[in-house]
Amino acid sequence: QPGKCFRLFTAYSFQHELDPNTTPEILRTNMCNVVLMLKSLGIDNLLAFDFMDAPPPESLIRALEQLYALGALNDRGELTKMGRRMAEFPLDPMLSKTVIVSEKYKCVSEVLSAVSMLSIGASVFYRPKEKKVHADTARLNFARGGGGDHIALMRCYNEWAETDYSPQWCFENFVQIRNMRQARDVREQLEGLCERVEVDATISNPEDIEAVLKAITAGFFYNTARLGKSGDYETVKQRRTVYIHPSSVLAKEEPLPAWVVYFELAFTSKEFMRQVAPIQPQWLIEIAPHFYQESDVEDSKTKKMPKNKNK
Repeated sequence: QPGKCFRLFTAYSFQHELDPNTTPEILRTNMCNVVLMLKSLGIDNLLAFDFMDAPPPESLIRALEQLYALGALNDRGELTKMGRRMAEFPLDPMLSKTVIVSEKYKCVSEVLSAVSMLSIGASVFYRPKEKKVHADTARLNFARGGGGDHIALMRCYNEWAETDYSPQWCFENFVQIRNMRQARDVREQLEGLCERVEVDATISNPEDIEAVLKAITAGFFYNTARLGKSGDYETVKQRRTVYIHPSSVLAKEEPLPAWVVYFELAFTSKEFMRQVAPIQPQWLIEIAPHFYQESDVEDSKTKKMPKNKNK
């Protein structure tokens, strides 16, 4: 059939720059979920496992380290009771750990709302050009009372639930109804899975934001960053410079929180932290004493104070 075909690349780049085939997803994603699933199926020797496209050994070892830090594996690399419970959830292991630990902090219902909003992977807020200011104001309303992006997402879901899942409420608050419905489906599924791993999904304490943030920190202590002398954040263990994503409710906050935990890193022009929440450094020692020492936290107390005073 005659017609015109518009391509998004030149003939030269097609022939000389593009890969012959797309890189398989297993070679470019976080392997934690895959490793946890294989361990739960009883496959222990991962390096000898017959993958269709074998991931690099480094990424497998990194995933094993992360699962060990989360308490899903013991020091022999075997699945623990916590690991078995985490494997029941079709989530990133960090999110699974957050859900399971939330029972200890008596805020399961709140954490389920936040986790279901995080796990849909798409933004629930939209920002039409002609109503940018209104959309930004509506979004910042959810952030009132502190707690960063995770708590803003939780408030957004809970307020929507209180209006009996009203489409009109979504329209007024510049929230995408389709993504919210997806989050509701995820949350219902997670409630059922909580029953299976003996977590009471009805435990709720909506006023205690600190408890919710502690539960999130228990799952995401691997993803922490602190404010450096230069005014930029750097990750605590790898010492990489990272920035708060402009879409975050903390992006324009003054003063910036000294310590934050983030959901994921997105690399565009810079390395951005997406979905950021402020935390207290002492929580890291309380929650993950095997991963953080006093020196990691004291370091910040002595170094960060002059920076904050200058601000």
